Amino acid sequence: MKIQKEVIDFENGKSFKLFSPSLKNCFFWHHHPEIELVYVEAINGIRHVGRDISVFTESDLLLIGSNVPHLNFDYGIQTDCRQLVLQMRENFLQDIVVPVPEFENIKKLLEKSYLGLSFSGETKKNVVKKLHEMKDKNSFDSLIGLIEILQILAHSDEVKELNKEDTRIKWFLNDKIRMGTIYDYIHGNYDKKPNVNEIAKIVSLSTPAFCRYFKKQTNMTFTDFVNNYRINQAKIFLLKDYSVTEVCFQVGFESLSYFNKLFKQHTGETPSEFRKKHLKNIEVRN
Repeated sequence: MKIQKEVIDFENGKSFKLFSPSLKNCFFWHHHPEIELVYVEAINGIRHVGRDISVFTESDLLLIGSNVPHLNFDYGIQTDCRQLVLQMRENFLQDIVVPVPEFENIKKLLEKSYLGLSFSGETKKNVVKKLHEMKDKNSFDSLIGLIEILQILAHSDEVKELNKEDTRIKWFLNDKIRMGTIYDYIHGNYDKKPNVNEIAKIVSLSTPAFCRYFKKQTNMTFTDFVNNYRINQAKIFLLKDYSVTEVCFQVGFESLSYFNKLFKQHTGETPSEFRKKHLKNIEVRN
């Protein structure tokens, strides 16, 4: 569960690879020198890119820079999950983009990708369409498609920077704590009463030291993260025909009013509103 360096193989004569990985319950906390574009589609999930730990609903499109540690986006997802991952060769920026003056905006985009960039709205919709189209094209046309995608991303204002500072692997080299252990503890206990003293002991830290470490890693307190995780799990149960009251207690809350209040703070809608809207969307897609 320590940070792993992923070794990526490319086909001869190709500058990038496009594929659909599926790791599910595997905790793959990793980095690689290749810049990566990821599209993930699920009811909801957790994204961990650099120091940022946040959730997505329905889908997410992310550009992740060279050697930025990240967790596989299907980790812990118990519902259907589809992914498209595009990885560019390590020399893609320097050898293909930098020498071409017309690619100046793409150059700036790829240089900025070390922050982890999440795209939404029409940008996401247009890029995902082009990614699917690329799967059926020959190598040359696929490369042109990739350049078009990067140009769309470079000119988009529908983008969120996930990190405020450099989180490439050099920042993590001295990290001795295994985040996988913490994730697994929370996943196994979120519906009970996760105890900060217990998890601190598991990872061999005093409680104050653990709290400082966890806040530094996630920009959240342990309690806030657990509640965030509970709300994320609640979304899954709400779309499985459980009542709001059943979901409240199933994910570990002891007060229905507090659950409703916290859910609305996190999502902008009540649990009932969330279920009604997303069940309708699922029915329309089916």
